[in-house]
Amino acid sequence: MTGTVVVALERFLPDARRIADMLGADTIPYGPDVFREAFCRYRRIVALMSAGIAVRGIAPLLADKWRDPAVVVVGPDLRYAVPVVGGHHGANDLARELARLGIEPVITTATETRGRESVERIAARSGCDIVNRDSTRAVNAAVLDADVPLYAIAGPGIVVAGPEVSLLVRKGEYVVGVGCRKDVPAADVTRAVGEAFREAGVAPAEVLVYATTEKKRGEAGLLAAVADLGGNLVFLDDETLNAEAAPSPSRASLIGLAGVAEPAALAVSKRKELVFAKQTYGSVTVAIAR
Repeated sequence: MTGTVVVALERFLPDARRIADMLGADTIPYGPDVFREAFCRYRRIVALMSAGIAVRGIAPLLADKWRDPAVVVVGPDLRYAVPVVGGHHGANDLARELARLGIEPVITTATETRGRESVERIAARSGCDIVNRDSTRAVNAAVLDADVPLYAIAGPGIVVAGPEVSLLVRKGEYVVGVGCRKDVPAADVTRAVGEAFREAGVAPAEVLVYATTEKKRGEAGLLAAVADLGGNLVFLDDETLNAEAAPSPSRASLIGLAGVAEPAALAVSKRKELVFAKQTYGSVTVAIAR
């Protein structure tokens, strides 16, 4: 999904085209399946119509706030722009853009109404993705009450974070799960990951993060390899790994885990889709999810 679209009732199309020209957007006349089409094709939607029509149209399509398009309703009188879906995920910014046409943005997300930045806005401003998305509710709530510290780690480094700490890393599509034997050389890890990339058709620049078990915190070779790859390494506890179904058999059962490479990749991934099943390269196992 890319770009922006303005959806409008037939009688409002002249105003819709004016909005679209300012945004560099497409225009689609309103119809029975217009929102289903727009949800599949666009990241941002301006609905020029009454809020009731828009809400009834988009409600059956909502699935995941991290993947749903940002939706802003603009009233027929062009007075107000109201984000109704995805305020923290582009709708607030879209409403503010409409102010250039004299349309007043009506922002209702709590952090913005208090003049504070949400985790999602910080991530967007920094060009980052949020690894542990479930953390944002608690962190944003804390932001409302006090200044929340922001730590920048240039890396390589080890971060042990609790459930109410949001981890922001560079944008990327894939999570690489890595398992290895004790005292593995860095060159073995780099070689294994590189081979997995070639077989899966994935480029290092497309990686969101690398992940493994917390039992590997002391593996100098693994740390050095991920640093050489220019990535960030996340260590996951046993409970998190065992909560994921491991599609492939694993010798990790000897240390009380259902697996390492595949569960680690799935646990951190956005879509929970395994795109490259676990492969073993000497003393290193690699799996890739998105």
